[in-house]
Amino acid sequence: MHVAYTGEAKTESSSQDTRVFRAPGRVNLIGEHTDYNDGFVMPAAIDFSTWVTVEPRDDRRVSVFSENFSEEIEFNLDDSSPTARGHWSDYVRGVAIILEQAGQRLRGATLRIRGEVPIGSGLSSSAAIEVATARALLENSGLSLDQVELARLCQRAENEFVGMRCGIMDQFISCCGQKGIALLLDCRSLSYKLLPLPEGARLVICNTMVRHALATGKYNARRAECEAGVRHFGGILPDVRALRDVTKADLELQEKRLPEVIQRRCRHVITENARVLEAGVSLEKGDLERFGELMNESHESLRNDYEVSCAELDLMVQLARRVDGVFGARMTGGGFGGCTINLVKVENVDEFQRAVAQGYEQATGLAPEIYVCSAAAGAEEVIA
Repeated sequence: MHVAYTGEAKTESSSQDTRVFRAPGRVNLIGEHTDYNDGFVMPAAIDFSTWVTVEPRDDRRVSVFSENFSEEIEFNLDDSSPTARGHWSDYVRGVAIILEQAGQRLRGATLRIRGEVPIGSGLSSSAAIEVATARALLENSGLSLDQVELARLCQRAENEFVGMRCGIMDQFISCCGQKGIALLLDCRSLSYKLLPLPEGARLVICNTMVRHALATGKYNARRAECEAGVRHFGGILPDVRALRDVTKADLELQEKRLPEVIQRRCRHVITENARVLEAGVSLEKGDLERFGELMNESHESLRNDYEVSCAELDLMVQLARRVDGVFGARMTGGGFGGCTINLVKVENVDEFQRAVAQGYEQATGLAPEIYVCSAAAGAEEVIA
């Protein structure tokens, strides 16, 4: 455990102050669906955040108002049988439940939540609300956790209470992001390398404005397919605990013994891990041409082998690649809608936004949202 307590509960005078916490969403430059396979990812926190204002209460109830949904809910921290409702509040309640299970005795609180991260966009609005809420509830109770442990517990809340079997990446970067920096993160050891982003290029996110039904179920199905691959390889290679432990050579030897779908899922994860590591080297060298090629290869693998893209994402990527100054373009996030991430030369950003927005709206009738982003700092208290 990485728990680090700040001491006893705050005094009555200090605990009366309203406090504000923020946690960012994220974009993943490369390394999709590798985190829950103990693999490698390259996320950056972005300058869209969820903000949580907290005031203490004298009881063990938590009252939560969402500005985005104009809705208020309340729950009791002493409820012995809490259940998820398939509701935005599950993220808040799930975090509170997991913190309590981890031995953090929480004080009642009144929370007000405002989210800037577009919901359903693949930019991890869920991790942002989890991390900001966790920070607010802990600090309101005179408690603190190491950022890595906080990320683990927020992931547990999404896995065990919300029911989304996500990996650690989203919560980790929301906790540990740094301004101007992408992280090359090893999702097994949680060690990471800091990779400064190039000044001559910008991260441009294109939101397709679509989110196809059953995305959560399909995401969980992909995870189950990967686990089937692990069971196969673990039966013949004793050191295999996750697809991260399987090499391309291992896969080639076993291709004819695997169901075709499982074979393709494994191939994506194995080759994607290799792409992330090569992309890290390319970024350190300033070789943005190769970095962009790896982004493009990642999208093809996600579309063909992992089958988590969709027509709108593919169209957005195609439009992007036609514009001068685009190093690479790929879907980002879980897939089935959401966003693409594009690495674009600074001098071409305006033309990129115009061309992609016009082409996408003409083809789909949907006006996309396009965000020119900077890598941002991770979760923090905001001092007025």
